[in-house]
Amino acid sequence: MPKQVPQVPNAVAPMGPYSTVTEAAGLVFISGQVAIDPITGDRVVGDVRVQATRVMDNIDGVLVGLGLQFDDVVKTTIFLADIGHFAVVNEVYADYFGDKPPARSTVQVGALPGGFLVEIEAIAAR
Repeated sequence: MPKQVPQVPNAVAPMGPYSTVTEAAGLVFISGQVAIDPITGDRVVGDVRVQATRVMDNIDGVLVGLGLQFDDVVKTTIFLADIGHFAVVNEVYADYFGDKPPARSTVQVGALPGGFLVEIEAIAAR
């Protein structure tokens, strides 16, 4: 199956030359999501808990728009501007996954675009 770039209503528009989501071979790759309101395009201001919640809601919106759910997510990567936020982001993240969360990596980065505190990318399987 060749790569497809599905259009997802109400997904955050890319901030650069990349797609919000691509799909190939039964896998759905969701680009890193940050705390942007997908309806207004405005930055969501707040602490890491507020930002992480918006990020997870954005991922949920993409999944739902493609007929998927969090149970279909097989891998995520979390990028943190400060690894000290690990525990708080973990709390938010856990609320979205059941008793079988996906594989995951979490890393601290030097900085995130727009000064965001957290970015999360996801891979789901159909």
